Amino acid sequence: MSDRKITPKAGTGAGTAPRAAAPEVSARAAALPREALEIAAGYAFTGPALHLGALLWEGGCLPDAQIRVPLPMLNRHGLVAGATGTGKTKTLQLIAEQLSAQGVPVFLADVKGDLSGVAAPGQPGDKVGARAAEVQQRWAAKGCPAEFYALGGIGRGIPVRATITSFGPVLLSKVLRLNPTQEQSLGLIFHYADTKGLELVDLKDLRAVVAFLTSDEGKGELKGIGGLSTATAGVILRSLTAFEAQGMADFFGEPEFDTGELLRTAEDGRGVVSVLELAAVQDRPQLFSTFLMWLLADLFHDLPEVGDADRPKLVFFFDEAHLLFDDASEAFLDAITQTVRLIRSKGVGVFFVTQTPKDVPADVLGQLGNRIQHALRAFTPDDQKALKATVKTFPNSAYDLEELLTGLGTGEAVVTVLSERGAPTPVAATRLRAPESLMGPLDPAELQRAVTSSALYGRYAQAVDRESAYERLQTSRGGKGPDEIRGGKGPDEIREAVGGANEHRARQQKEQPSVIEQVVGSGMFKSLARSIGTQIGREITRSVFGTARRRR
Repeated sequence: MSDRKITPKAGTGAGTAPRAAAPEVSARAAALPREALEIAAGYAFTGPALHLGALLWEGGCLPDAQIRVPLPMLNRHGLVAGATGTGKTKTLQLIAEQLSAQGVPVFLADVKGDLSGVAAPGQPGDKVGARAAEVQQRWAAKGCPAEFYALGGIGRGIPVRATITSFGPVLLSKVLRLNPTQEQSLGLIFHYADTKGLELVDLKDLRAVVAFLTSDEGKGELKGIGGLSTATAGVILRSLTAFEAQGMADFFGEPEFDTGELLRTAEDGRGVVSVLELAAVQDRPQLFSTFLMWLLADLFHDLPEVGDADRPKLVFFFDEAHLLFDDASEAFLDAITQTVRLIRSKGVGVFFVTQTPKDVPADVLGQLGNRIQHALRAFTPDDQKALKATVKTFPNSAYDLEELLTGLGTGEAVVTVLSERGAPTPVAATRLRAPESLMGPLDPAELQRAVTSSALYGRYAQAVDRESAYERLQTSRGGKGPDEIRGGKGPDEIREAVGGANEHRARQQKEQPSVIEQVVGSGMFKSLARSIGTQIGREITRSVFGTARRRR
């Protein structure tokens, strides 16, 4: 930290009595100044806890006053915030290491591509040694068991894909930037596909269904859906085509990633750290932030209720969290709030990582019981406003937080967490410990070896394109696939494109059933309908996000 002193706020002096928990503090810590002792007593937990660092007080680091967070409270969610370059990434790494060591799996969204080093032992050095000595840390170089993933296989990692059916209309509308009316219309299209047994595996499946509904032979089906106009369906079709043209098709398909993979532990009992590399898709922020929400929603569907457990089943770090909330509809924000509120009882803790607390809506922020706030900058009027807003989100403190938050050094933070009783701990300026794993990315060759040697690589590496809605619609139309009416065409253009085939189709309709009759009446459909375990054989149950429940 800089030489700038961290002093108590005016009016908080030696007359303040220590808390009743003070006897739990070590004998050496009892010699601390009374105000510092009161803060330290708030972190003297009796059960398992993660060590964050040592208390900062009046310009000095007090190694006998350890700042910790109870392990059972990590499913009460949290926030890691701070300006760029203040040490947020290393804080994630520090917490992930300790969670893994205590048998808790961790998910890390690696936006910058520098968290892969969590799998390798750290490198000792003068800076690491000095930091360890300052905070009374017994530093030892060690890595964690790790798996590396990449969205759609773009980047170095095991490909993570989702089917369109599983992703659902609400999340997909966020990615496509549809307005509320178009979002509701997309939901009707999903409902139509569900009820007709048309599996939506990838983008071409959904595009095929929308193209069929906007064609002359399919627009009659719109009347049965209700509330879906040909014009709105045409807008959705053009959005899908543009989205696919931007190279987004790789993210949707099969084999679909089973989010249960994130809950694994290694043979030695340590939790596996799952690192999702997002550096290769940084230019598609709406996509990757929404995909992270899909991972959470899918976990929420599948996990049973566990109540208050002695340790989380998973701790999920959601980096660049502001991207999820930017331009989000009220319905989308309500769904996020509900998911975050309820997933705690499934044993999953969620940490949002962003620059300032104001990036997170108040209803979500109110559920984040553990706070690690790194330094903020106050160079502009907007910065000053953000600083004041951040201070208001903290409990009453013995510090002048406005002064403190602009004076923290790299690797220092203001901390308040939930105690073992579930009450907020005193605000503590903290010099954080040094991670014991490599503070930087793995060598690319070493990372590639780790990816290809994983037991999961063979399961997910190769994309599969089985028969689904696109193929079935194409087959049922005598080989005249939806590609003939695809692209950015509106209803008028679509009608013109299929106009030449109308006479031929009319003759065929006298001899053949309609496409929907063929699909629903086929032997394959009837057979699958008798199998309750398949997605086709039942109408798909959808969640608050419209994502499909899957039975594993």
